[in-house]
Amino acid sequence: MNALQSYFSTDRGEMIHGDSISVFAEMEEASVDLIMTSPPFALVRKKDYGNQPADAYLDWFRPFAAQFHRVLRDTGSFVIDIGGSWIPGHPTRSLYHFKLLIMLCEEFGFHLAQEFYWWNPSKLPTPAEWVTVRRLRVKDAVNTVWWLSKTPWPKATNRRVLQPYSDSMKYLLKNGYKAMKRPSGHDISANFSKNNGASIPPNLLAIPNTESNGNYQRYCRANSITPHPARYPSELPEFFIRMTTDRGDVVVDPFAGSCVTGEVCERLERNWKCIDLNEEYLLGAIGRFQTESDHQKSSGVQYYRIPRPDLLWNGEPEEPLPEDGGRKRRVRRIGSKSAVTANL
Repeated sequence: MNALQSYFSTDRGEMIHGDSISVFAEMEEASVDLIMTSPPFALVRKKDYGNQPADAYLDWFRPFAAQFHRVLRDTGSFVIDIGGSWIPGHPTRSLYHFKLLIMLCEEFGFHLAQEFYWWNPSKLPTPAEWVTVRRLRVKDAVNTVWWLSKTPWPKATNRRVLQPYSDSMKYLLKNGYKAMKRPSGHDISANFSKNNGASIPPNLLAIPNTESNGNYQRYCRANSITPHPARYPSELPEFFIRMTTDRGDVVVDPFAGSCVTGEVCERLERNWKCIDLNEEYLLGAIGRFQTESDHQKSSGVQYYRIPRPDLLWNGEPEEPLPEDGGRKRRVRRIGSKSAVTANL
């Protein structure tokens, strides 16, 4: 198959079944405005969509990084959603995604425009061994999202991603705010109480990943297609597509999966290209373009809040912390039953 042969296309974009490096090699230099993607993570368990072990991840990614830098415009951005991983057999974290960031900046010349964190409030408590069995860690519900650029000055504006004021900010706007210097040294001027109509969002993106019965899922079921198991919600690429590109700009997703990026670009009138090695994922992705988009504008009143850590603390005496750091499973009695201890 020719590297640039379309698997499916619209007036604005195309899906390509093939190897991203080969496709990028045929692209013109400095021709892409945004590379928006979520590559396979270096997870402990092997996934159907293919993922590299942490110790081989940087070598695997290097050829992609070289091509990404070559095709990106000086005003362009490279946004990569990349989740963390655990050291096999240990309740400690891998540093592979931080090493990837450093490699991209120091070896390939990318600039870190800003780091983001995608918090998925609906994430299940994993890994089970450390979170629900031994109770040594809390659930891993945040992905890092690196916003990189070819130069220190990628085009962008936060005016396109503003969010509604919180209730506390509305109260201040209504009742007034006394300008003063905080104990931290920050000087809050009278301009703080100016009503600008909306709030600048933080770099913590609270987006649940709960879609289970949209057009894509229904299309896959109707056509006996296995859905992609690790789709990111459309709100994630939309945030960066809105903030860093204009209508008619070129957006490419080299690890497209079910082509969420392409669906968002189609709706936002960006030109797009989605590439994936797995033909079945692209076959299912066609369903995203067969009917009207599932996208629904947020009502503006739905905020996900993080409860304070001691919310359920009731003052009862605690069991002493395990001196071995949880290396040996502890017996926990529930009624007349007890769990079995086990060593790593």
